[in-house]
Amino acid sequence: MNDVVTLPPFVSAQWLAAHHSEVVVADARWYLDGSSGREAFEAGHLPGAVFVDLDQWLSGPGSPETGRNPLPAPGVFAEGMTSLGISNHTPVVAYDDAGGVIAARLVWMLRVTGHQAAVLDGGMAAWAGPLESGPGPLAEPAVEPATQPAMFKAAPWPDSMLAGIDELALPGVTVADARNADRFEGRQDPIDPRPGHIPGAVNVPCRANLEPSGRIKNTEEILQAFAAAGIDSAEKVISYCGSGVTACHNLLTMEHVGLGRGLLYVGGWSQYGHALDRPVETGRSSAVRSPAGRNR
Repeated sequence: MNDVVTLPPFVSAQWLAAHHSEVVVADARWYLDGSSGREAFEAGHLPGAVFVDLDQWLSGPGSPETGRNPLPAPGVFAEGMTSLGISNHTPVVAYDDAGGVIAARLVWMLRVTGHQAAVLDGGMAAWAGPLESGPGPLAEPAVEPATQPAMFKAAPWPDSMLAGIDELALPGVTVADARNADRFEGRQDPIDPRPGHIPGAVNVPCRANLEPSGRIKNTEEILQAFAAAGIDSAEKVISYCGSGVTACHNLLTMEHVGLGRGLLYVGGWSQYGHALDRPVETGRSSAVRSPAGRNR
């Protein structure tokens, strides 16, 4: 399948049911309040799914200088994927229980390193079949990655898909903040040191990409919303959030509706807010979409 199918950024539950045996299903649940994604997984998950620990395999050690969830070393990411039965040739469909805004981090990481991966549109709520409980099929200690016949090989993170803190003020760049309006405007921030946003940023909350059901909105509606934020192409868009997790959903959404691929500022507000020499703005941007909930 991997040789003939190129996965789009999002696939439906119907597609997954038809191709379930051809992909690895990855449960990427994670919670800002510290609740355990693994415990949620063991209480109930899609059949055959493996649990992908965001803190262990999708993030490096956080710090004020790098942000809460910097990208892991490529070798760490490769070790994690291999331990879960994912090789260089394994298509992956990832889900969560938040409409895909957390699972998007895994999918973005896979796609920018040349792997086939998609978010399950609508997440767990869209899956009509039965769930399984327990630790999952690969919960036992994994075989050492070096002995696996089909490894996921480490690849460097592509510079062409990433932006650093110094690139945020470059001329012609649109900086898009995927957090919700209350955090963007500086009305509250329960986790980062300073309230507000990067000067000149536009607020495009990633949860506004979704219907109340958690499924992604239709293409025309999404295009109109991004256009209202001054975005008609992803070419010079830098997406950020609190720490480079939910910002990936905006990047996948722009790709999904044909705007192209933007850049990820993975340090996010958790890095920028700690850089006390950097200016901060509060209040609304010229275009604000206002969903409920909070982003990573």
